[in-house]
Order: sequence, then C-alpha cells, then structure tokens
Amino acid sequence: MAKIVNVCREHIPAVRFIGKRYTDNDRVDGGFGYLWGEWFQNGWFDKLEALNQIEGIENGYMGFMRCYPDFDYWIGMLLPPDTEVPEGYSYFNIPAGDVGVCWIQGNEDDGSIYNMHGVCLDTLRKKGMGEFKIDETSRAFFFERYNCPRFTSPDKNGNIILDYGIYLA
Repeated sequence: MAKIVNVCREHIPAVRFIGKRYTDNDRVDGGFGYLWGEWFQNGWFDKLEALNQIEGIENGYMGFMRCYPDFDYWIGMLLPPDTEVPEGYSYFNIPAGDVGVCWIQGNEDDGSIYNMHGVCLDTLRKKGMGEFKIDETSRAFFFERYNCPRFTSPDKNGNIILDYGIYLA
C-alpha cells in the first residue's frame, strides 16, 4: 500500500511545459498508462531531452494535469521558457512559483501510488501549504514527476517513489 514518505516545498522558475495534451476521451480503463508506452515506443522523450534543460530543479518525465472546469492531462517535460517547440508537440507556459510535493512510496504493480491525490492534498494542507494555484479558467495545476532514480530504482521491497506536486498560490 502506498504511503507518503516526504513532503517539501520547492521553487520552480518560469518554465515552458512541452509535450502532448490528452483529455478524458483518451482514457483507457480509467487511465493514461498506455500513452506512456507510446511515448517510449515512439522516442518522444528523446526529442525533448535533446533540448536545453533547466539546471537546479528537480525534473524528469511528467504527467501534468489541470482541472476545473475541464480536465487535461499532458505528458512531457519542463523546459526553459524560451524553448522552441518541436513539430508535433504542444506547450503552455507556467510562471515562476512554489510547489508542494509529496513523495509517494509504494509498489507500482498494485497501482496505489497513482491514487493518492486526496491524501496528498490533505497532507499539504496540514503542512501549511493548502492554498493551491488556479489559472485563468480556475484549473488547479498538479503533476506526477517520474524522477530518476527514485521512480526507476526499486528498493529491496520493490517499492518506488512517485513525486506528486501541486502549484501553490
């Protein structure tokens, strides 16, 4: 079963999120997992990794979500704000801001690390980080960050850590 093993506040400079946008219509069996397979199979992360990276921040492959009134799910990476967007990708810019991040530890096979949204929000509120940023259409900004090696190197019990964050107001 998944559990939160770390809670922190991070500052992210102004960034450009470059990736591909999906909606609820793209879900299969309730999720977007198959799309991640397409990303790796098609080498789409390779094109983003070849671009200038942002130094000094936690980064990695991201599932970035914006909610209310409509939900969208993006797969991609945070890049410098002036990065030229490769053909076939979309983007949105995010101003500098703080994020509250929970490290969720668990076994990927049981899927519990992907169902901790409410627990993370409650935990961030208890830590004094309960004012969440919304954009011009009242959508919260939150993300799953697949950080190497936390996510890619299981511990002796087969557990990994998924970073789950939300932009703070």
